[in-house]
Amino acid sequence: MSTTPLPGIGVRYDLTTRAHRQLSVVAHRDGSRTVNVYHGDDPDACAQAVHLTGEETAAVIDVLMPSHHSPNLLHTTDLGLVAERMEVSAHSHWNGRVLGDTRLRTETGVSVVAVLRRAEAIPSPTPDFRLAGGDTLIVIGTREGVDAAASILGRE
Repeated sequence: MSTTPLPGIGVRYDLTTRAHRQLSVVAHRDGSRTVNVYHGDDPDACAQAVHLTGEETAAVIDVLMPSHHSPNLLHTTDLGLVAERMEVSAHSHWNGRVLGDTRLRTETGVSVVAVLRRAEAIPSPTPDFRLAGGDTLIVIGTREGVDAAASILGRE
C-alpha cells in the first residue's frame, strides 16, 4: 500500500489486491471517504467510485473488523474526536525544529500521540522531540483542532 498526501483534501491510499486489482481510498479531512475501484485491464481507469460519510465509513470499518472487539477499545468518533496522520515534509518550516515550537497543543488542543519515522514508532513524543522531514505525526483532537493543526504543520 502507498500513501499520497492531498493538500487541503486529505490522504489517498492506493493498494493492489492479491488478484492484482487496483483500489484507492481517499480519506477526506472531513471524515468522509471515497473508495475507488479501477478496471482490471486499465489500472488508471476508475470503474466505480463510492463516497461514504463519516458514519457510513465507521459502519464499513465495523463490518470489516474482527468480531472480537475489546470492550476497552475507544472509538474516537463516539467521543467526538478524530485521529489523523499528518506528514512533515522535507520543505516544512518545522523540519529540524522541536515539536514544542509548533505549539500544536496550545494553539489547537490536539495531542500528538505518536510519531512514525521510517520503520519506528515513537509514542508520546515530548515537546523537545526534534521533527524531521518524512515524519508522520499521529494526532487526536476535535475536527476543528485537527484541521487547524494541519494548517500549522503545512507551513513551509
